[in-house]
Amino acid sequence: MNLKQTPESSGAFKTIIPEPSGSKTFPRRATKKSSTTNIRPDFFIVGAPKCATSALTDYLATHPQIFMAQKEMHFFGHDLHFAANFYRRDEQEYLAAFKNWSGQQQIGESSVWYLFSKTAATEIKAFNPDARIIIMVRDPAEMLHSLYYTFRADRNEPLATFREALAAEGERRAGRRVSRNTYFRQGLIYHDVPRYTEQIQRYFEIFGRDQVHVVTYDDFAAKTDAVFAGVLDFLGVKLIQPEKKFPVINGNHSLKIPLLQTIMGDPLIRGTAIAMRSWLPGPIFITLQKIENWVMKSNSRCHKRPQLDSDLWQRLKQEFTPEVRRLSKLLGRDLMHWNSIKPPTTAQSLKFEVVSCHQVNPEPAFETSGQAARSAS
Repeated sequence: MNLKQTPESSGAFKTIIPEPSGSKTFPRRATKKSSTTNIRPDFFIVGAPKCATSALTDYLATHPQIFMAQKEMHFFGHDLHFAANFYRRDEQEYLAAFKNWSGQQQIGESSVWYLFSKTAATEIKAFNPDARIIIMVRDPAEMLHSLYYTFRADRNEPLATFREALAAEGERRAGRRVSRNTYFRQGLIYHDVPRYTEQIQRYFEIFGRDQVHVVTYDDFAAKTDAVFAGVLDFLGVKLIQPEKKFPVINGNHSLKIPLLQTIMGDPLIRGTAIAMRSWLPGPIFITLQKIENWVMKSNSRCHKRPQLDSDLWQRLKQEFTPEVRRLSKLLGRDLMHWNSIKPPTTAQSLKFEVVSCHQVNPEPAFETSGQAARSAS
């Protein structure tokens, strides 16, 4: 879609409700492009992982007043220790990711581990003190179960069962029970990931509550239109939505040939590809990107995530009860329904990951710096 089109001329959008008189207003950007060093994100979707951030990013990217950069750049968060086979940009490369901005009112960036990071909030604040923050959270047990299968698919997780992965957390703190293809060891300490209360409190303290908007996965799944409208209102753009039904984005998936992903994600191969990005001609990058995208897409299949064993489900619910209680108090809403001891069986609870999905692959090593992406990894 050409993002320069207006909602009226494109025919792709419709107004769902009039802009409320009390809607937030923010300074509009000049429509004339300037140097990429002056083009910076106005808002950040900071996580958590497996909470429908990919879906929200994709929906926002189709809005004519919003420009979304490539997802999962993870420029901020210097305490996030990714391996050499994960591409992280320097500041020049990061700013170049916004070069395709063409005058949209708001510019956004989405990286799911910014919430987990203890330094990202401070770094983002220093980068743009007026930035607005969107946080998405989900029942911890559901989120971790989904995260495990994502890590299995991208080869970050070598252990064959979720139960085994949870039991290995102690050894993993010591650097054991990982593989050559593991690119983010911190994410494998599963119980550390959904510490929502301290993570959200950090953003509240640094940005102020008025600049932070929290969305729960269950609200987004049950009332997608209304929640999406609330996000648009928070960003100060027109309350419009796509004519087409909100599709599933980045649903649960697995690999047809795991060995192929293992080879493509090998640190030596991928690390070499990343190192070559700075000096190989752009057309070669584009060709290699298309090849890698085709291979990864062909090797991926979407399907319903297996149900978690009831005893493990109940154990996780009990372990996270204090966290859910603290979060409920912080947000001023009762989330204790997350403590149901029954595994989710309804389509609503797994809305964004159970059906035939539009699968978007992780960022390819060969992708040209600065290429904007409408969808999420």
